[in-house]
Amino acid sequence: MNIISKLATVRTLLADGATGTYLQSRGLVAGGDPELMNITHPKIVSSMAADYFRAGSDLVQTNSFGGTFYVQNRYEHGDKVDEINYVAAKLARAGADDPKLNSKERYVFGSVGPTGELIAPVGMTSPQDIYSKFKQQIMALERGGVNGIIVETMISLEEAKIAVRAVKENTELPVAALTTFDKGPRGFFTMMGDTPEKCVNELSAVGADIVGTNCGNGIEIMVELAERFRQTSEGYVWINSNAGTPQIRQGQIIYPETPEYMSHGFQKLADIGINIIGGCCGTTPEHIKNIATVLSTREEK
Repeated sequence: MNIISKLATVRTLLADGATGTYLQSRGLVAGGDPELMNITHPKIVSSMAADYFRAGSDLVQTNSFGGTFYVQNRYEHGDKVDEINYVAAKLARAGADDPKLNSKERYVFGSVGPTGELIAPVGMTSPQDIYSKFKQQIMALERGGVNGIIVETMISLEEAKIAVRAVKENTELPVAALTTFDKGPRGFFTMMGDTPEKCVNELSAVGADIVGTNCGNGIEIMVELAERFRQTSEGYVWINSNAGTPQIRQGQIIYPETPEYMSHGFQKLADIGINIIGGCCGTTPEHIKNIATVLSTREEK
């Protein structure tokens, strides 16, 4: 079933948790290229998808967040963009098709993150070049078998809109667009100064099937943001929350929000009417398992 058709028939779908956190716990070194692990450590990447599905996820994201040419070229792997993204999709698809899992429908979304480039006239990179690099990544993810694309962790509304257009103009895939916000004295804004309402309206106008927000905040702040999104949009909304704000303890980066703590916040997200909920930085299969239990209990009421 198409994910959009599915959303019309269910109250809430559960996404996965963090990719980076999972890979770092299994050998990804600081400063390493997470996406290259699709090629060098395929079993780990495939196991990640299977682990999240076993924990209760209805959909997972591919290990392709930094899969554009711009990001991979900084790792000197710009010539591997097509392979990295195609394999990312195939590995997540393999996790979804694990015969040990139950028979419920499972979906794979191709993760497309920021390029790290400044778009002209602010920077030196043209919108046309940004578009072409997003198109390259998205087409490779489509060939690998994804059910949709998630444009995520976007701090530039303009860049997010370019990525959405690249999906809509070159594929038949549904696309979600998630922007990232900071909360200051004047409220919520992206790093480029855009409000949640502006992001919802402009991303919807260029064809985003699902809008939302991810990263940067723990569950309490994400509940506030979710209310803003739901008040602005009657369409489908996706929220992925960090496990709190990262802290450094004994030289290690720690995300403080436990699975039990986050579960209460995710209950609120479901009550608000958020269509897809999931975890971002610091969340693990254990977080997803707890959230799945909360959602299952809610469905029984």
